[in-house]
Amino acid sequence: MRSHEAGTLHAEAGSRGPTWLQPPDDTNALVASLWPTHVSRGADGVLDVAGVTATELANEFGTPAYVIDEDDFRARARAFRDAFAGTDVYYAGKAFLSIATVTWVAEEGLFLDVCSGGELAVALRGGFDPARIGFHGNNKSDAELRRAVGVGVGRVVVDSFAEIARLGRIAADLGVRQQVLVRVTAGVEAHTHEYIATAHEDQKFGLSITDGAAFDAMQMVESDAALQLAGLHSHIGSQIFDTSGFEVATRRVLALYARGLEAGFALGELDLGGGFGIAYTTQDDPAEPDVLARNLTEIVAHECRALGIGVPHLSVEPGRAVSGPSTFTLYEVGTVKEVSLDAGATRLYVAVDGGMSDNIRTALYDADFSCTLASRRSDADPVLARVVGKHCESGDIVVKNEFLPSDVEAGDLIAVPATGAYCRSLANTYNHIPRPPVVAVRGGQARLVVRRETEDDLLRLEVS
Repeated sequence: MRSHEAGTLHAEAGSRGPTWLQPPDDTNALVASLWPTHVSRGADGVLDVAGVTATELANEFGTPAYVIDEDDFRARARAFRDAFAGTDVYYAGKAFLSIATVTWVAEEGLFLDVCSGGELAVALRGGFDPARIGFHGNNKSDAELRRAVGVGVGRVVVDSFAEIARLGRIAADLGVRQQVLVRVTAGVEAHTHEYIATAHEDQKFGLSITDGAAFDAMQMVESDAALQLAGLHSHIGSQIFDTSGFEVATRRVLALYARGLEAGFALGELDLGGGFGIAYTTQDDPAEPDVLARNLTEIVAHECRALGIGVPHLSVEPGRAVSGPSTFTLYEVGTVKEVSLDAGATRLYVAVDGGMSDNIRTALYDADFSCTLASRRSDADPVLARVVGKHCESGDIVVKNEFLPSDVEAGDLIAVPATGAYCRSLANTYNHIPRPPVVAVRGGQARLVVRRETEDDLLRLEVS
């Protein structure tokens, strides 16, 4: 994610703003790349998703609410499945997981990646075939490993020597030979935010290729009769657009893979991870799945030829790229106030009925989002606005910079696109505000897939 701080200062100084943030010719227009496929705007300015209007959704389910275009989610899952034909495509459940999405992922023919016992529980409750589940995590508990092995999870991605030892004991105790991938750190600095870059050396994930820990881990797995070393796993980060990082990482991981083959290890699989970026603003230009598939398979084939080894069976793990664009968050405007800035400029602060409890990504990652007026048409002049939440934090910002009609007022609905990944997964109850519902819309019908929390839910764990 790129910082727009310098551009913001220019905008605050009273100019038209930086090139990435210019007043639109029409604030009623929708940028198709930011919205689910079946979202449109009627002549009255009201957003419509698959035949259900934003006002109908707000009236029936309240606000804030996450709204999923189900057919869009499914189509993106199929696009990855088809583009990566011959490759195992694991939906990364950490992006957003519910029983409904578990069902969609299964019906569209994808595998599923989980990284906690809770995510595994959702997958199992949704009836997902355990043999098609991969289990990640840097600190899996004995109970989580025992459950995963016991239900027949297809593969466990190990992250440390201690985990390898514990998993071996558990698998032996259960009489299972567990398939294992070793997660390796390739030493690549991904062009993304520090907190979501995962292949450089100084972080918690994986075992280093550089210092030899990765190969030692492979030997440790290979020597354990209860474990089967199936392959290697590499993940360089999230919200990545530049495939050069994948190229460098793949070269290093395949060199390790070739060394394992020379040592007699029965390797067969290479997981390239995920992290494929999506469009949060008009400045983002993500690659389509077929382009990603072509580039990644060409990179692997080229490196394998150079090493003189056969091409391993590949797997990838898109999460954000499937769920992210399929969802928008619908809010109701409360307080609107104009704030004076330097050089006589002003900014409109538009407060909505959610905030960092339903979308903490702006505060956590300095993430950029867009938004639009969703409940009516407006021909008022656009003004530079900041959409903020209702929480007791000055960093409670949903959209840092966006042009909204100058007549936006209390009771209006605001929609923020591209909130399907990590927003609900990272949702919280700060200030004791209940988490929003998740509503799926398809064919003119809207249904709850996750209900809104209530005050009773918030209080149920209290011990008086």
